[in-house]
Amino acid sequence: MDRPFYPEFILQIFPRILAYLPVTLGLMAGTMIAGSCIGFLLARARLKNTRAGAIARVYIMIMRCTPSIVLLFLVYYAVPITVKALTGIDINRMSRAAFVLITLSMLFGANLGELMRAAYLSVDPGQREAALSTGMANARAFLRIILPQAVTSALPNLCNTITALLKEGALAYTIGMIDMMGQGNLIIARNYGSYGLETWITLAIIYWAVTIIIERSFIFLEKRLSRGRRSVS
Repeated sequence: MDRPFYPEFILQIFPRILAYLPVTLGLMAGTMIAGSCIGFLLARARLKNTRAGAIARVYIMIMRCTPSIVLLFLVYYAVPITVKALTGIDINRMSRAAFVLITLSMLFGANLGELMRAAYLSVDPGQREAALSTGMANARAFLRIILPQAVTSALPNLCNTITALLKEGALAYTIGMIDMMGQGNLIIARNYGSYGLETWITLAIIYWAVTIIIERSFIFLEKRLSRGRRSVS
């Protein structure tokens, strides 16, 4: 006999799942910081026709072709074995969050590297040459002329990349990390498989809300940064 749907259970578990939102957001923040460093190095390498650029291209291709959950399991199971074989150090007791952070940073860095490269190339090279011809230093020309325009053009894709990161972070529960998704699965398990629909609806509502906030923030930021460019044109 099918169990009836209990909407009131959503209100009961909503605070319990929402309490783990800081864990999810903290994981996102850490991934964005580490991934930005990786992405910057990849973008810089890709902009130069060197061996490093070829290596960066292969790395990005591999990351883009590997499903998130496959990479997560490879990092979680293969990295400890490799580290122990090379150094004799056992990292199996390391926090699961660290493995998730490594995985998501690798993926986010690859996507961000291509995004940074495309944003840089979207700026007319003549603007940099004009700035240098006036006596402006190369670093100053980049910060004052190239970077603001590149950031503005990159914002829509960056928003999509960050919202994708939010959803990919939900895979952390598959290796036992307790974030919002992990807490939801614990609630279902403690009720012997019951209230699954109510739990998934609760999770969906929270993820929808966070995604909308991220998108609205980027829309506001894009309008602010584009204001000066519109007024000049």
